[in-house]
Amino acid sequence: MDNKPNILLILADDLGFSDLGCFGSEINTPNIDSLANEGLRFTQFYNSARCCPSRASLLSGLYPHQAGVGEMTEDLETPGYRGHLKDQCVTLAEVLKQGGYHTYLSGKWHVGEIGPIERGFDDFYGMLGGFTSFWDRKEYTRLPEGRTERSYQDGEFYATDAITDHALDFIKNSQEDNNPFFLYLAYNAPHFPLQAPKEEIAKYEKVYEKGWDKIREERLERMKKLHVVDENTQLTPRAEYWNRDRDIQGTNPAWDSIDPDRQKDLVKRMAIYAGMVDRMDQNIGRVIENLRENGELENTLILFCSDNGACAEWDPWGFDDWITTSNFLHRKGDLEKMGGPESYHSYGSGWANACSTPLQLYKHYGHEGGISTPLIAHWPERIKREGEIDHRPGHFIDFMATFVDITGVPYPENHKGNRILPMEGESLMPAFTGEDSKPRTICYEHEQHCGIRQGKWKLSKIKEKDWELYNIDNDRTELHNLKDDYPELVEKMKKDWEEWARRTDVYPRRLKHS
Repeated sequence: MDNKPNILLILADDLGFSDLGCFGSEINTPNIDSLANEGLRFTQFYNSARCCPSRASLLSGLYPHQAGVGEMTEDLETPGYRGHLKDQCVTLAEVLKQGGYHTYLSGKWHVGEIGPIERGFDDFYGMLGGFTSFWDRKEYTRLPEGRTERSYQDGEFYATDAITDHALDFIKNSQEDNNPFFLYLAYNAPHFPLQAPKEEIAKYEKVYEKGWDKIREERLERMKKLHVVDENTQLTPRAEYWNRDRDIQGTNPAWDSIDPDRQKDLVKRMAIYAGMVDRMDQNIGRVIENLRENGELENTLILFCSDNGACAEWDPWGFDDWITTSNFLHRKGDLEKMGGPESYHSYGSGWANACSTPLQLYKHYGHEGGISTPLIAHWPERIKREGEIDHRPGHFIDFMATFVDITGVPYPENHKGNRILPMEGESLMPAFTGEDSKPRTICYEHEQHCGIRQGKWKLSKIKEKDWELYNIDNDRTELHNLKDDYPELVEKMKKDWEEWARRTDVYPRRLKHS
């Protein structure tokens, strides 16, 4: 291809399936919605259920265990769980750099101690770990050391804004020559700690007073009208939850059964979360406008997605201390401090259930609510399916294959003396142009929560429970377990999953407490 496209890959952190306006949300996301209305929405695109595995898969075109990040960044001393990207994989940046691309990362790394500069990125700004304050500029790093970094006055810094500031600087830098850019814009919003400017929070406090039951119902109705889900889609019952040690289990309560003081605390938590999403959308709008002003929007492939489902950690009330997972009930004057620089909150499993509407479960799990991302693709020069919705399955492993396809940059067999595993994914170009695709097999595993998708059929499994079989074509919400009706199919799919697990280094597993 003579005129290689710019590539902008935008990743949100812990964003639920229905948290965008164009996917049914009440949260104001006009800039992301504009990408959807002018581009293409995918409704059955999958991530790897958790921050680190999803990022490893997105960056490498491999399943996360193959890339060495089957769980988090702790080295569990087995091939699939090294806690960093292994030498047997290449990153999107390493591949595209060979084709003359500028390669930039602004945002969150979180795939181990071998950092983004060592793995092909020319410039980096953001956080190398998993989560931290949005208000503390000392938590964010510019690499390589000595490169120009924005300065902020006291009280001016907010991470979502700063990540965008540096992304715009990177784009400006790329315009110094005629080479295209690859920008991985990996926001840490709306991951906890839930923190947002007061003016963003204020927009949503009244919105969520109706509670999560009503929000779930309203979202589902909008999703049906938008054709994101089938008009016959059923809303799941209120979801189960487990604590971090999985020795406490329960079911999210009815909103009307909750004490009024607790309701006010929970309303504020969700309002902060919505404010974080809103502010992220505003910043994405800044990037879109920059590309438009510079005449680069037409030939830039923009992809927007989320690294996992909504975060239910670890009960309906949320936590205010990551170490202990303790919850504090905020009343009266304390409510005003929530979301500010001294605060630390998550929003809990009840709101996560709403953000996953209408799907089963959330982050960590191989059920649809854990692995489904809203995916938007916008590329005016090549994607002519303006405003359309595509229901074919796909996975983060497809990004590498897509970028190799659209740029003509070859995927290497060897890199820096190491033999590289072949790509696992498929190019999205046929979807971009509306061509039919063949049924495919996609597998999942995280913390022994598992899944396998083959055509319309999906096996899902919670760690402590048995496999469940669903026909996703008419039961996306995984409500009708058909395991007993199709025993031979279940056994075949279990065997296929086991073969995949052995091939991709899910096994052997060294448990943390063994």
